[in-house]
Amino acid sequence: MNLKQKILVTGGLGYIGSHTAVALQEAGYEVVIIDDLSNSELFVLDRITQITGIEPEFHQIDLKDADLVNEFFQNNKVDGVIHFAAHKAVGESVQKPLMYHKNNLLGLLNVLEAMKENEVDHFIFSSSCTVYGQADKMPIDESAPIKKAESPYAKTKQIGEEILEDFVAAFEKNVISLRYFNPVGAHPSALIGELPKGVPNNLVPFVTQTAAGMREFLSVFGSDYPTRDGTAIRDYIYVCDLADAHVKALTRLIQKQNKSNLEVFNLGTGIGSTVLEVVKAFETVNNLKLNYKLVERRAGDIIEAFADNSLAENELGWKPETSLEESMRTAWEWQRSLP
Repeated sequence: MNLKQKILVTGGLGYIGSHTAVALQEAGYEVVIIDDLSNSELFVLDRITQITGIEPEFHQIDLKDADLVNEFFQNNKVDGVIHFAAHKAVGESVQKPLMYHKNNLLGLLNVLEAMKENEVDHFIFSSSCTVYGQADKMPIDESAPIKKAESPYAKTKQIGEEILEDFVAAFEKNVISLRYFNPVGAHPSALIGELPKGVPNNLVPFVTQTAAGMREFLSVFGSDYPTRDGTAIRDYIYVCDLADAHVKALTRLIQKQNKSNLEVFNLGTGIGSTVLEVVKAFETVNNLKLNYKLVERRAGDIIEAFADNSLAENELGWKPETSLEESMRTAWEWQRSLP
């Protein structure tokens, strides 16, 4: 591999973006980050530099601004794009659907347009298991039907994938869409991790903030689901394992090992855990007690989702290495490191 391959990471100061930027640099890629800082913090750039010894180039750009996006691509030759930049909270998307459609789709369209104009061929899309809706059978594999979306957020990921289908057909680009299940945990250095602004929408930051005394109690949404303990089941995947999959997917495109112009892979552990099992794992590994309450179900949530990840294993040579307990340990280390 040419070590000078320059990769644009949009949303690269966010949770998964920052871990992927680290993994890319460790794999020998040159990283340039675009982030509008709407849901991330500038200090993350210093933390990436601390971990890897290399400071990524950074541009603060709102991807909804087509002129700025074009200008960036004209002035910076990149060999590929990993596109994370998007709003990502299911509950918030139900309340603010227009904001989600505008941000998630306009940003994507502007990046693709600029790629077309500037002859950039490789694109990794940050998709989501929410595209499946409530799947008919578990575990979910990539051939599962795309059902009606349960939230505007999920809809933006479905539409995003449809746009990419048309994009590769018209312009012969190469795209891999990665459908993640539920990313958790933090870098082992405890220098970067999940950093929600305001009230967290994801389970684990709510768990860690409750443990840290920032929240009075953890709300467990729904205790009457048809599952083993009544709480919803998700597939919790360690964020560094997830980052590793992005590097493998990108390398696959750059080395022309992809079997079609648009490939789709599930990224999950293959194990479904209930919300209460996650709470228990967190308590056990960190030797803590959590104050939690069972409350009403939340709009847009499904009963269960966990991955069949065998395609990613066979094609990308990727499989998750990290246990739920270890993920929960790193999440707490990260929370404790915060001021």
